[in-house]
Formats: sequence, C-alpha cells, structure tokens
Amino acid sequence: MPTFGSFALLLALALSAYTLLAGAVALRQLAMGARSRVSPERLAETARRAGIGTFVATTAAAFALVWAAFTDDFSVSYILHHSNRALPGAYKFAALWSGQEGSLLLWAWLLASYGFVLRLRHKVDVKLTAYASTILAGIQVFFLLILNFAAPPFSLVTGSIPADGFGLNPLLQYPEMVIHPPMLYLGYVGFAVPFAFALGALMMRYPGEKWIQITRRWTMVTWLFLTCGIFLGAHWAYAVLGWGGYWGWDPVENASLMPWLTGTAFLHSVMMQEKRGMMKTWNVWLIFSTFMLAILGTLLTRSGLVSSVHAFAQSSIGSWFWAFLVIVLSVCLFTYILQRDHLKTENKLESLVSRESSFLFNNLVLLAACFTVLWGTLFPVLSEYVQGNRVTVGAPFYNRVAVPIGLFLLFLTGIGPLLAWRSSSFKSIRKNFVLPVIAGLVMAVVVISSGVRPWEIFTTDHQGSFYAFFAFVIGAVVVTAIASEFLRGAQVIARHTGRGLFASMVQLTRRNTRRYGGYIVHFGVVVIFIGMAGGAFDLSREQELSYKQNIYIGPYRLECESFSQDTNPNYDSEYALLDVYHGDKKLFQMAPEKRFYAASQQPSTIVANHSTLAWDLYVVYEGKNPSTGQPIIKAILHPLIAWIWIGVGIIIFGTAVALMPNMTAALAASRSKAAETTHLPSAVPASGGD
Repeated sequence: MPTFGSFALLLALALSAYTLLAGAVALRQLAMGARSRVSPERLAETARRAGIGTFVATTAAAFALVWAAFTDDFSVSYILHHSNRALPGAYKFAALWSGQEGSLLLWAWLLASYGFVLRLRHKVDVKLTAYASTILAGIQVFFLLILNFAAPPFSLVTGSIPADGFGLNPLLQYPEMVIHPPMLYLGYVGFAVPFAFALGALMMRYPGEKWIQITRRWTMVTWLFLTCGIFLGAHWAYAVLGWGGYWGWDPVENASLMPWLTGTAFLHSVMMQEKRGMMKTWNVWLIFSTFMLAILGTLLTRSGLVSSVHAFAQSSIGSWFWAFLVIVLSVCLFTYILQRDHLKTENKLESLVSRESSFLFNNLVLLAACFTVLWGTLFPVLSEYVQGNRVTVGAPFYNRVAVPIGLFLLFLTGIGPLLAWRSSSFKSIRKNFVLPVIAGLVMAVVVISSGVRPWEIFTTDHQGSFYAFFAFVIGAVVVTAIASEFLRGAQVIARHTGRGLFASMVQLTRRNTRRYGGYIVHFGVVVIFIGMAGGAFDLSREQELSYKQNIYIGPYRLECESFSQDTNPNYDSEYALLDVYHGDKKLFQMAPEKRFYAASQQPSTIVANHSTLAWDLYVVYEGKNPSTGQPIIKAILHPLIAWIWIGVGIIIFGTAVALMPNMTAALAASRSKAAETTHLPSAVPASGGD
C-alpha cells in the first residue's frame, strides 16, 4: 500500500502539471487567436480532464494512508509516529491530518476536490473557469511537489519495524479532533477558488461583475467552513486544555483568524461592486490577501517561526512556503499593474452618511484588526531579527487593541442596515435610529442596575466590566436595528396578504435571502459578543480537596465523594467524583479526569463541564500535590459562555438562509418554464436588493 500511495502522488503531480501547462498554452492561444494542429478548445478540455484525474489520484493516495493507519502498518514512518494498535478507529482516521505530511496530503486532496467540483461545473462560464482551473493547478503542483520530494507521507521505516506505534498526541484524542482540522482546512483551501476566479477575471479583463456572482456561493461556503473550524478549535481548547479559556491569542489561532477577517471584509465589499461598481481594487486585493494569509497560516504551523501548542515540529519546508508566497505575490502584483485600468470605479462615494460609507468603514476596521493580529503574531520574529532576542507578545496586547476594534465593528454591524444607498437624509436617520438608541439606553440602565460599574476603569486596572458594558449596550442597539428591519418589511407584507407576522417574516426572508440571511448572521455575531462579554465576570477557586471536603463557588457547593483510578489499553486515568449542591439539594455529579497515555507517554486533562444558559461550571482535576499527596481541584464559573456556541449555530443558520435562492427567482423560473410549455409570456418578478 505505501508503494501504491507513492505512485498515486507521482501520478497526481504529473496530471496536475499537465493541467497547468496545457491550460496555460490553450488560454494563450485563445487570447492571441492563434491556431495549431490541436485546437485550443480541445487542449483546454484535455487539461480539464487531467484536473479531474488529479482528484482521483490524490483520493487514492489519501485512501492509502488511511488504510495504512487502520491496518497498523508501522512500516510507514508517518503511521508509526501518529498511531498505535489500541487507538480508537475515529482517531486512526484522524491520523490523516494529525501530522505534517498527512495534513499536507489533506490540503492537496481538498484542493483537488474543490477543483473537481469546479471543473464539473465548467459550463457556468467555460473561459473563466478554464483560467481558474489553470490557476488552481498551479497551486496543486506546489503542494504535490512538497508531498513527493520534501515531506513524503509514505516514507518507510529503516531497520526493524516496531511492534506498536508511538501513538497520537493526547491533546488530539478528543471527538472534535475528528472534525475541527478538516473544517479549518476546508476554509483555508476553499479560498483558493475565489482567489483563482478573481485572478483569472483580472488576467482576461472579464467584463461586468459575473465573476463575483459565480464565486459568491464558493466564498460564503468557504467562509462558513473557516468560521466553524475556528470556533470548533476554540471549544476544543476550552474542553481539553484545562486552562479555563477558549482563545489565548496563540500564533496558530491567530493564523486562522487573519484570513477570516479579510474574507469577511471581502464578503461585505463585493456588494459595493455589484450594486454600485465601486471598490473593485479593494475586492481583488482582499481576496488575494485572504488566500495569501491562508498560505501564511499554513507556513506558521510548519516553519518553526512561532511557538505554539498547535504547531508541528520545525522543518525545512518553511522555505518552500516562503518561495510560494513570493511567487503568488509577484503574480498578483504583476497582473494588477498590467490590468489596473480595468478596475476603475464606476461611481464615487457621495456621502459619509450612507450604506457605502458603512461598508468602507467596515473594511477599514476589519483590516485594522487583521494588521493588529499579524503584527502581534510576527513581532517575536521581527524583534529577534532586529534586536537579537525574541520579545513575546501576549494576550494583554491583543485585548487592549482588538477588543475596542471588535466593539466598533459590532457598532457598524448595527448602523449599516439603517443607512440608505448614496445618501441618508436626516429625517430617515432620525426615524431609523430612534428605537435602537432607546434600546441601548434601556440596556445601559439595566446593566448598571445589575451591579456593573464601567467607570471603574478610571480607578482600577480592570477593563473587563468597561468593555462588557459597551458590548451589552451596543448589542441591544444592533439587535433592535435588525429586528426593526424584519418588522418593517413583515408589516407591509402582512397588510397586503393578511398573514400573521411570523409568516410574513418568513416570506420577507425568502424574497431576499441574501439580505435577511445576512441580518441573521449579524444577530449571531451579537450573541457571540454577549457570550464573550460574560468573561469579565468569571469566578475561580482552587484548593486541595480530600474526602468529603467542599469547594464553594457562586451558588454551588462541590463536595468530594471519592477519588479513583482506571486503566484501559490506550491510557491510565485518575479522576475525582464530585457531588454538586445548591444549598442542601444535590443537583448532579461531575468527574474531572487526568489521563496518561501509554504509547506516547504523555498526560492529558479531561475537563468536567456543566453548561447552562446562565453559566458553565467548569472543573479541572489538576493532579496531586507532591508534598501532601492531596488532589488539587480547580473550579471556574463562566457566565454566559454557552451563548458563544449558540451564536455560532445562528451564524450557520443565517449563512444557510443566505445561500438559498430568492423565492421570486424560483417563482420566475417556474413561471418561465410554464410559459414555455403553454406559449404564454412569463411574469417578470420584482428584483430584491441587499
């Protein structure tokens, strides 16, 4: 099977190289009007089919590696170092992306999969798709070169083959490990598709904005994958690492956040180009930057530049990624300079108080956040290069800069929909902003009445309550603004149709799914911010705990029922059984655990967490005090944290709504079909705008 996998990778490289070269030649001939013995159309078709063949070959290679993991083929060095016989099946499958070589194979396979779908749908625009297919092939060649020559996943063990493997990293033996990295990679890799379309459209001076319409669904689905991947990673860190948090501004966490920020800016900015013919240069560079930041994130994980619990071991392939980044940037710059006159804006910004200006400020804020994260991530590297010693940038730096930026972005989320295109009159501003402002003032009173004192920032170093106050107030403003948008439209429909308000809201959403799905996504963002704001009021207790002793935290009393040990083929464990009381009433039992994995000889923490809408009770078994032999228990009360995960669910739902076709478009299609069969003219639907 290793021989089969190696052959499949070589075949994939050959097919991908042919797709690149034949595609480039065919496009060159079409552009110059040149003809040869083989027509450019025929050559382009063979390139397309070779691209499909690349998917088949990389799928075969990925299958070979997974097969080796499930059959415990420890003659393969990668399997030896990332699996063992007692490893559960789900984690053997996850071994595909648990190490450097396997994760690069996953990158190549996902890219081939995206290319496969793109090439099957080539008739949406044959010439533009041919450009995008050729560009994707160039990216594919790079990753397959690495897999064949720099980081081969099928390298064989020299000498005697061990009877068992070294095991999977204990931090990765958690259910979310099976889905978090693939989700993240689906986002990283997926941005290659809109990048390829944007670069191809610029190369061929594509007329109009159809390339944006073609790539809208690609971009939204990719963005959703990356969003899910980021928050699955946050929940993984929260549930496994045992430190009580979910985002530590780790360099590899930051690497996933940066393309998400620029990708979010691109999703907003393209609306300006579609509706007003503006921000064309912004859009191509936003998607160029998003793809390059995804590559940079992959580089940071593998080059040893940064220190991270998520990073792979330092290796020489970092230089490959640096070279690839330089090539991509050079191609983008050259194409932009050559074709920049094609990106001239068709309209100018007419007023600062307009929907256009809100999109512009939104982009500026997102880019400021991205630059902040990039600067903080690379600062240790830059400081070592300049000063000779590495200066680490920690969470306080990011929180000091990124949190205010985030709150301002949340504010823009609320006011943008209330502004009109081109210019907003004072009368419309007053009409649209009255209810949101009142809601914000009411929320301010409620929050202060509950004991939050935002002015304490002037007398103490604690900034949490200050930012939490504004998160609650701005959140109320945004939610009211979104609700008013739904209510206004639904009331109009209800008056004309006699339907109930909820049914009218559903119909309103179906008439313009992109706009109202976007509002639902914005609502999910507000919910996430509310969940994050609860972190300002965390409570924490830590103490040694013997039999029948208690820890008191918030409304809870945790009583030690027992300590025990357990053994299974994969790991040994120590755990505590804690009865949780509210007053004298027993509510439930919790069992925080510490594991020691036999194969890897590494420990792991398994957190016990009881979650409610109000707070999470988060309990960690930290081991025994070596001097007393007493177990140490840490209990944390996290207010509102469940709303972060609820907010992600709302974002997923909102994105799904935005991806659905408008009801008017569906009706138009059915009426057109009926008209064709009955030879009657079809009705023209009313167009919905964003």
